[in-house]
Amino acid sequence: MSQAHIAVFQESAIRRKWHQSAWWFSVIDVVGVLSASTYPNRYWSDLKRKLTQEAGSIQAYEKIVRLKLRAPDGKERETDCADTETLLRVIQSIPSPKAEPFKRWLAQVGYERIQEIEDPERASTRARVLYEAKGYPKAWIEKRLRSVAIRGELTDEWRQRGVQEGREYAILTAEIARATFGVTPGEHSAFKGLGAVKTGNNLRDHMTDLELIFTMLGEASTTEIARRKNAQGFPANRTSANEGGTIAGDARKALEAQTGQPVVSASNHFALEATGAGANAATAFIEIQAEAAVAKGRRQQTIRKRAAGKAGQKVAAPKGTGRKKK
Repeated sequence: MSQAHIAVFQESAIRRKWHQSAWWFSVIDVVGVLSASTYPNRYWSDLKRKLTQEAGSIQAYEKIVRLKLRAPDGKERETDCADTETLLRVIQSIPSPKAEPFKRWLAQVGYERIQEIEDPERASTRARVLYEAKGYPKAWIEKRLRSVAIRGELTDEWRQRGVQEGREYAILTAEIARATFGVTPGEHSAFKGLGAVKTGNNLRDHMTDLELIFTMLGEASTTEIARRKNAQGFPANRTSANEGGTIAGDARKALEAQTGQPVVSASNHFALEATGAGANAATAFIEIQAEAAVAKGRRQQTIRKRAAGKAGQKVAAPKGTGRKKK
């Protein structure tokens, strides 16, 4: 799951989606954090009934929409989502000492998104600092950020050519990946051992340099072919996706023939070796400190080390890059 579609409040992952010029958050994820319930789905079901019965609360409930978000098993499923205003109304119905910090967190997330829209450079700067905080090498980070730009250009092209966001995007992405690597994104993730529920399980955040390079080649080729052929609608763009992926796939096979080594790797880029809630909390703490460094203009490397020290964690270099952290 990409950084753009997940946020961290304390040690908990909150799924979100940019929809109608605003962030929409998974209500179930928020309920799970604030209620500390073992069964957030059941808690939300009971709370919905309460909202429909309370005077004035029905308006908030009616503003909740169902958007497709990635579930823990990796599949896209419709989930109750609310914008910031509606979510604050829901939070008021949950007795929790975490409510006030969560409200401030929501305001900060919204403010950062507005800043990024006005100045896109802020988004890449924030992403770069977050990746550095997790121990990724700078060379890998530059490739990853470039891959984000290429992906954005491709999805913009699909949107203009009548491809529907969600299921059709996922199918075309899988088409490119299959032609490029010989496996679907799901199979690729499983090969890397990314099946477990964990914050930061986005496949591309765990790709090696070569995997990122061939991913970019496949998607850039698809964009160019779609433009040249003026592909319109899903079927035509699916053909372009296959052709673009095939170009990258042929290049991959040529490299493998020369080196004798497969490009698809089981290596991943988990930066922190510790597991469990404590590790997630440390990761979130480091991310928050790194983001603060951007705003204050402090040295990124210094703040990363200090934050890691406070969290009692060593920020290790990611595996599978072929480069050692100095």
